[in-house]
Amino acid sequence: MPEQRAVVGAEIGLHARAAAVFVRAVTDTGLPVTIRKKDGRPVDARSLLEVMTEDFGHGCEVFLGVAPEALRDDQTAAGVRSALNALSAVLEATEAR
Repeated sequence: MPEQRAVVGAEIGLHARAAAVFVRAVTDTGLPVTIRKKDGRPVDARSLLEVMTEDFGHGCEVFLGVAPEALRDDQTAAGVRSALNALSAVLEATEAR
């Protein structure tokens, strides 16, 4: 599974506004992205409730992924990697836009 490491930059972590910004960015990719802590279970990054429930706090190391079997035929590895890089940048931003 392609994965991208990121560190949550928002001072309040992925709660309320920062989580909504991130989930919206994930949804916009059209990819079935998951997010997890280092030793945690992956949760659906398209779900605001799941993201907020996992308590991804400020400075938390997370891993974004997309299971290859969940990809459509028209989605390329390069496109997935690009999307994960962009989502990582959203997570690492210090302010919820």
